[in-house]
Amino acid sequence: MAVDSATDRVVPTSWPSPFGVRTRLIAASALMLFTELALIRWTGSNVVHLSYFSNFVLLGSFLGIGIGVLRSSRAKRLPYYSPIMLGLLVLVIAWKPVTVDRGSSSSVIYFTSLNTTGPPVWVILPIIFVAAAVVLAGPAELVGRCFAELPRLTAYRFDLVGSLIGIASFTALSFLGAPPIWWGLVVTVVFGLLMIPAVGRRAVAVGLSAAMVLSPLIVMLGILFHESTRPENSWSPYYKVQTQQYTWEGVPLLTIKVNGVPHQQAIPADARLQWEPQYGLPYERANAGKKPKNVLIIGAGSGSDVAIALKKGAEHVDAVEIDPRIRDLGKALHPDHPYQDPRVTSHIDDGRAYLSRTDKKYDLILLALPDSLTLVNGASSLRLESYLFTKQAFESAKEHLNPGGAFAMYNYYREGWLIDRLASTAQVAFGHKPCVDKIGDGLQQAVVTVGLTEQDQTCGAAWAGASANTPPPATDNRPFLYLFTDRIPSLYLITIGLILVAGLVAVGIAGGGSSYRRMRPYADLFLLGAGFMLLETKSITGFALLFGTTWVVNAIVFAGVLVAVLAAVEVTRRFKTPPIKVMFAVLFGGLALSWVFPDSWLLGMPVGLRAVVAVLIAFLPIFAANVIFAKRFTDTADGTASFGANLLGAMLGGCLEYAALIIGFHGLLIIAALLYVGAFLLTPKIRQVTRQ
Repeated sequence: MAVDSATDRVVPTSWPSPFGVRTRLIAASALMLFTELALIRWTGSNVVHLSYFSNFVLLGSFLGIGIGVLRSSRAKRLPYYSPIMLGLLVLVIAWKPVTVDRGSSSSVIYFTSLNTTGPPVWVILPIIFVAAAVVLAGPAELVGRCFAELPRLTAYRFDLVGSLIGIASFTALSFLGAPPIWWGLVVTVVFGLLMIPAVGRRAVAVGLSAAMVLSPLIVMLGILFHESTRPENSWSPYYKVQTQQYTWEGVPLLTIKVNGVPHQQAIPADARLQWEPQYGLPYERANAGKKPKNVLIIGAGSGSDVAIALKKGAEHVDAVEIDPRIRDLGKALHPDHPYQDPRVTSHIDDGRAYLSRTDKKYDLILLALPDSLTLVNGASSLRLESYLFTKQAFESAKEHLNPGGAFAMYNYYREGWLIDRLASTAQVAFGHKPCVDKIGDGLQQAVVTVGLTEQDQTCGAAWAGASANTPPPATDNRPFLYLFTDRIPSLYLITIGLILVAGLVAVGIAGGGSSYRRMRPYADLFLLGAGFMLLETKSITGFALLFGTTWVVNAIVFAGVLVAVLAAVEVTRRFKTPPIKVMFAVLFGGLALSWVFPDSWLLGMPVGLRAVVAVLIAFLPIFAANVIFAKRFTDTADGTASFGANLLGAMLGGCLEYAALIIGFHGLLIIAALLYVGAFLLTPKIRQVTRQ
C-alpha cells in the first residue's frame, strides 16, 4: 500500500514491477508521448485524410490520456487493452490503407475531397479517433497510478521529464530517418518493461501478462517490418516516401509518392520542356526573355525545376527544399543529376525562412509546385507551405529581386478562384497585374509571373483581373490559401461536434458515472488546459513563421514548451512564489505583450535578436500559466481527477484552435484570454504553497 501525501488517503500500490515509482512514471510518460507522435506520423502516412486532420489523432490522444488518468484510481488490472488496440489499429490500417486513386479523373485534394482507395472518410476517421484514445489511455493510466504515490508537483515534474525524453527520442529517430519498425520496437520494449510483472512472481501470471502485452505488439512489429523493408519505401521527417523508376518512350523517369499521394516526377529537362512546355514560361515571361543569372527555386524537390533552370542558362541556382529525403533521392536518382552541378547550391530549409535570413538578390524567384500535402504537427490548419503564399511572403520575394527581376509560381491549382487569388496577391504585393497563363486541363494548371516592374514582364495575354467572388489575399495571420470562404468548412464543424460528443460520452462511461462529479471542483483547471493548448498552438504557428515550418523548428518548440512548464514547476517547488492573483496578472500581461508585438514586428529583427525576443514573448504567458496550474494542482483533494480535467480541457483547446480559420492565429490570444478569465473567476481561494 501507499499513501497519497497530499490527502493522506491510502491507495493501492501501482503494479508489480522491479522499477521504482519515479522510474515507472518517467518511462510511462515517455511511452505516452512517443506513442502519440508515432501514431500521428504512421497513421498519417497510410490514411491520406489525416493530411488535413493531423490533430485528429492528437485530439483522440488527449481524450484517451484524460480518461486513462481518471481511470487510474479505480482500475484493478493493468491496461492490457492498450497494446491490444494498438496491434488491431495497425492491422486494420495496413489491411485497408487510404491512398489517392491514380486512375481517378479528379484530383481536388483540399479538405479531403479525394478520390481514394480504402474505407471512406466517415468510416476510417472515427475508427482512428477511438483507437487513438484507447491506445493512449493505457500509458496514461500507468502515469495516473504513479501520481497517487508521489507528492503532486514531484509527480508532475517526473511526468514532464518523461515527456521530454519521449520527444527527444522520436526526434532523434526522425533525424536518423528511422523507419516505423524502430518506432514499434521502442513502444514494444517499454510496454513490456512496464506491464510484464517482475521475475519471481508466479510463472502463470508472468506468462499471461507477457502474452497479453506482447502478442498484439508482435503482430504490429511484423506489419511494420514488412513496410519498413520494402525497397520502394523510405522515411523522411514528414512522409512515407515511395519511389518507382521506369522508362517511358525511351526516357528514364522517377516517380515519387508521399503518404500515398502522387507527389512529383524526376524527368530530364529536355523531355519535360518538350512534353510540358509551360514549365519554361517563367523564363519567357520574365526579364523580357533574357537568361536569368541568379535563380532561387523554392520547392526544388527531386531537382526537375533545377534542371530546367540550368537548361535555360542560369549561372547559379539556390535550390531550397524542406524535405531532406526527397532532395537526397533527386540527388541520387534524377536522370540529369542537377544537384551535382557546380552551379547549384542546395539548402534544406523552409522557403519563407530562407528569404528572411538571406541578403542575396535574384533575377528570378520561383515557387515550383510547393504543395506539401501535410499539416504542421500541432497546428490543425497550417500546412508546411502556408506561409509561402501570403501577401507578406510575396512582398518578401519582391525585396529579394535584382532590378529587372521577376517572381513566378506554377502548380496544378484545381480551382479557377485559387488562380485568381494568387494573381491578385501578386498584384497587391507588386503594384501591377501579373502574367497569368492557364493550361487547358481539368486540373487548372497555371503559371503566374510578375516582374519587379510592369516593364520587367512580357505577358502572352492580359489577365482579366480578380472577380467579385475572388477571395482576398491570404495573410500571415490567416495563411489559409485553400479556404474559399471566411467560415469554418462544414466538414470541420461536423468533425469537431462529433469529437466533443464522443468525449462527453467516453468520459462518462470510463468514469463509471462519477467522472463529472469528481472533476466538478476543478473547472478552473479544465479551462487552464484549454487555454494552454491555444498558447501552444500560437507558439507553434508563430515560430513556424519566424523560423520555418521545418520539423526541427516544430520539435524545438514542443520541447521548449515542456521546458517552460518544467521550469514553472521547479520554481513553484523550490521558491515561495507570488499569490495566484499576481501570477494571473503576469499571465494577462504576457498575453497583452504577445498582442501588442505581433509576429510581423518580429520578422523585421535580425535572426539572433528575433529568437531571443520571440522566446520571451511566447514563453512568458506559458510559464505564468503553469505556475498557476502548479500552485492550484498542489492543493487539490483529488490529484487524478484534477489532472484529468486539465488534460480534457486541452482537448477542448484543440477544437477551439479551428477558430483561427475565421479570426486568424493572432485572434487565438483573445480566446485564450477569455478562457483564463474564466479560470481566474472559478479559482477557489487556496493557501500559499510552501516548498515541497
